[in-house]
Amino acid sequence: MATSIPTQSAIRKAGLFYFVWVMFSYCTGGPFGLEDMVTTSGPGLTLIYLLAIPFFWSVPVSLVSAELTTAMPVEGGFYRWSRAAFGNFWGFLAGWWNWCASFLLGAVYAVNFSDYLGFYFPQLTGWRHYLVSLAVVALITWINVRGIEAVGKFATALEIFILLPVLVLVVMGLSKWHHNPFVPVTPPHQPRFSVFGVGLALGLWLYSGYEQCSTVAEEVENPRRSYPRALAIVVPMSIAVYFLPTFASLAALGNWQNWHTRYFSDAAQFIGGPWLGSWMTLAAMVTNLSLLNATVLTSTRMPFAMAEDGYLPSVLTGKHRRYGTPWISIIASGVIYGLLAVHSLVQLITIYNWLRVATTVMTVLAAWQLRRKRPDLSRSFRIPGGQPGLILAVSAVILMSAVALRFSDPYGLRWGPVALAAGPVVYWTLNWTLKMGGTDPENTK
Repeated sequence: MATSIPTQSAIRKAGLFYFVWVMFSYCTGGPFGLEDMVTTSGPGLTLIYLLAIPFFWSVPVSLVSAELTTAMPVEGGFYRWSRAAFGNFWGFLAGWWNWCASFLLGAVYAVNFSDYLGFYFPQLTGWRHYLVSLAVVALITWINVRGIEAVGKFATALEIFILLPVLVLVVMGLSKWHHNPFVPVTPPHQPRFSVFGVGLALGLWLYSGYEQCSTVAEEVENPRRSYPRALAIVVPMSIAVYFLPTFASLAALGNWQNWHTRYFSDAAQFIGGPWLGSWMTLAAMVTNLSLLNATVLTSTRMPFAMAEDGYLPSVLTGKHRRYGTPWISIIASGVIYGLLAVHSLVQLITIYNWLRVATTVMTVLAAWQLRRKRPDLSRSFRIPGGQPGLILAVSAVILMSAVALRFSDPYGLRWGPVALAAGPVVYWTLNWTLKMGGTDPENTK
């Protein structure tokens, strides 16, 4: 099925500089979240994973995203790529799975922000905790309604604040280097295969998301040029931000057995004193703001694009008169984030991983299919190596995805497939309902 590129509306667009920070804030944000990998997989394997996984995961995904963005720089990104490659059904699943995943992820960021704030205000529990989470969602929603330029400026300010204490930690940690950070490679007396799988799954989560910013391609200045350049900058930045503070902290302290969730705050305090520990805690809290900010930006264009194609109510296609943003779609998503933020959703992150991996696999397969189906599309950037290079990129992502899902925790193994299976049910239900109402999305081009 040929999919036409929708006409572009007047909108305040982001240049390369701000788009780099938007992409970085979505894909990385900061080093926080990898600490548990050190104790479960060992310090040596953690550092190896942080260096190696990008070449089998984020780099192939980035190359695919760069090629497809130059071929089809459309609002909705990988949803419309998948639809053009495989038809309505698979395109809908790509969009639906991603939008559902964003509900879990966005709510978690809001809740985690309130959790970190509770470090300074212990009385922040119950309804007070929820009100703070709700206020955070409302603030980020308002910023996103104002457009990607405002989002980019906000993301830039947040990321500079986050990276400053990380840089101080790296410098001070390396100056106090007393231990071999690669020893031991894996935890002693642990099943090797289990250790490898757990660390790999977490590593894939850390390095995911590089295809997501394709959903705002129409809101970026010269996306055919800016998107590949942004990826070339952000991927090395992400590797450095994960690897260097982990390496420096392990080299200075050597206490890999004590690492736990949010341990970078403790490491900063041990290395630099209470002032650096407090600064790092504040940076970790701000990271959740940054991640939520970018999540709202990239995910709320999905229901807008799906509504344009007739799969969701047309009201979601409404654009703000001043900012040109899909403000109804943004607010509708923000309301769902706010409703879910009343719960602790950390356990549901495992379900999010299933939805995200499925979307990523769909994206790389779309690149392969569109090379066959639409060779006429102009591609100012192509995956290096010709057809073998494309096959290698697609194969690496599929292999890593299979291993990661195989070693999900029991909750993920139980409910992840259920979350995926819900997609076809929703598709057929919506399709039947829309046909009964006189609309046939199967004929939407």
